[in-house]
Amino acid sequence: QVQLVESGGGLVQAGGSLRLSCAASGSIFSFSINAMGWYRQAPGKQRELVATILSGGITNYADSVKGRFTISRDNAKKVHLQMNSLKPEDTAVYYCNLITAAASAYWGQGTQVTVSS
Repeated sequence: QVQLVESGGGLVQAGGSLRLSCAASGSIFSFSINAMGWYRQAPGKQRELVATILSGGITNYADSVKGRFTISRDNAKKVHLQMNSLKPEDTAVYYCNLITAAASAYWGQGTQVTVSS
């Protein structure tokens, strides 16, 4: 089993910053991780991609967060999402995601991010 534990969500005013972290543990080897990333889901909306980072370090961002959010990693099993210049429309539950080389997908439990105007 693979577990993803997220931390760092909370309430912040518009224009503020938050940093999310996600650590993978359990039955997974670092070399078997293809990508890790963050998705979010706002009330009444579908879950959407925020940012991903591949094992080789290539990153990808949703257009809505480019220039404001930065995904990084300490190692193959721990990633961070630095969120700056937050907007009320960034309010959502943020989920950590891990994709293995065998195309298995794992999800964290989600962490709430609320941006007040």
